[in-house]
Amino acid sequence: MIKKKQAIEELLEGVLVPEDEQPFLVPENWIWVRTQTTNDIVTGSTPAKKKSEYYGGDFPFVKPADLEQGSEVIHASEYLTEEGKDVSRIIPKESTMVCCIGSIGKAGFNTVECTTNQQINSLVPNKKMIDPKFNYYQILNGTYQNELWNRSSATTVSIINKGKMSLIPYVFPPLNEQKRIAEKVERLLSKVDEAKQLIEEAKKTFELRRAAILDKAFRGDLTRKWREENADIDIFEVQEHLDRLRADKESSPIKSNTLNVKSVNEDDEPFNLPRGWKWARLGELSYYVTSGSRDWSKYYANHGSYFIRTQDINKNKLNLANVAYVLLPEKVEGKRSLVEPFDLLTTITGANVGKCAIVEEIIPEAYVSQSVALTKLIDKSMAQYVHLSLLSTCGGGGELENRAYGIGRPVLSLEDIKNIRLPIAPYRERQVIINMVKKLLDMEETTGNLLLLEEKLDQLKNSILSKAFRGEIGTNDPSEESALELLKEMLQEQVN
Repeated sequence: MIKKKQAIEELLEGVLVPEDEQPFLVPENWIWVRTQTTNDIVTGSTPAKKKSEYYGGDFPFVKPADLEQGSEVIHASEYLTEEGKDVSRIIPKESTMVCCIGSIGKAGFNTVECTTNQQINSLVPNKKMIDPKFNYYQILNGTYQNELWNRSSATTVSIINKGKMSLIPYVFPPLNEQKRIAEKVERLLSKVDEAKQLIEEAKKTFELRRAAILDKAFRGDLTRKWREENADIDIFEVQEHLDRLRADKESSPIKSNTLNVKSVNEDDEPFNLPRGWKWARLGELSYYVTSGSRDWSKYYANHGSYFIRTQDINKNKLNLANVAYVLLPEKVEGKRSLVEPFDLLTTITGANVGKCAIVEEIIPEAYVSQSVALTKLIDKSMAQYVHLSLLSTCGGGGELENRAYGIGRPVLSLEDIKNIRLPIAPYRERQVIINMVKKLLDMEETTGNLLLLEEKLDQLKNSILSKAFRGEIGTNDPSEESALELLKEMLQEQVN
């Protein structure tokens, strides 16, 4: 008996998390253990692709993208035959599948038996001691997610292996408390998800209305009544303005790279414009279109000049809240990419490609990265109009998108930017369009402010999970037998 007691004590010492390693305090009848104490961890495998008989069946073969289904992973992007299933590691239903390569921490709960590829570690809970849904929500908790990332290693991609994952501290309440936590968390998170769905619907409606306003503006529909009341428009005004811009460019000491941009001919006009309007290419309105230098990352610093990257252009606005800095030597190539008020900035690589911002105010000395195109307009008074036009599908925004993705990858060249076609209205009508669009979009933005709740809902979700695993959501019963006793029972079985 003494030997068995000693054996259990030794086992306890191996599975309990020392106090100085516990991420936070938990109720007295809860304990901290290692993940391997409560779960079998199974790393997936991929059947040989050359074995065609392994694929095309009906047994789910789950990959990281399939984890987007969250708490109900039912479908898979690929399926195995019986032969494929026989050479795979089977994951029982009600396991928690966790991405362990790349998008570390993305998790899904399988409600059907399946198998996974090697980018997923599956936590198969010991149901005598762990409620499966409690297991899933614990992996989603911010503390556990941080542990996954902190224990990962990275070369070209982040990886956490089975061994490191098995040692992550795991909150272990009494079994009945786990079930209460899982039920309450599920109930609360379902309400959060319902609210997020309503916001998504509002977002789609807002974007559709916004697109409709911009479309009407740059087809001339928004100002049709204004034109009827102002029939004295000089139909040659826009062409004369374009001629002056070219003359100013040719006589300017500023070195231009847009002199060879060809005007839009009649056959190349996307659609007919109102009387007095004219199509023009962005390059015709600009001294030059350039991008940042390639090797400026070596000048990164904690202070200095702003260094504007694609992530600083969000929702077609310039956001410098998390801007990078560069300390440049006196003589360095690429200072033509100095940013000034009323310049236009367009993202030309990456997932954010084609987004366009205007520099609306004086900012400290700033330059753009190689992933951002800088457009220097000749007539800066046109900046707001041109920017709004580039946000419109028919005013240049659609062409930006088509040029980026038409070649199969998200990238725009400087020549693409220069040759974007814009519908140019006469001066007075341009001012009316700017005012009308801004007024309408401001009204929409009031409705759109509801979208700010989305971020707060994500914070609420994280708060719910955090409080749940600290025993702070009102489900814990201090009179319940400690989880330590349950753990001892499980260890007793091992000794026997």
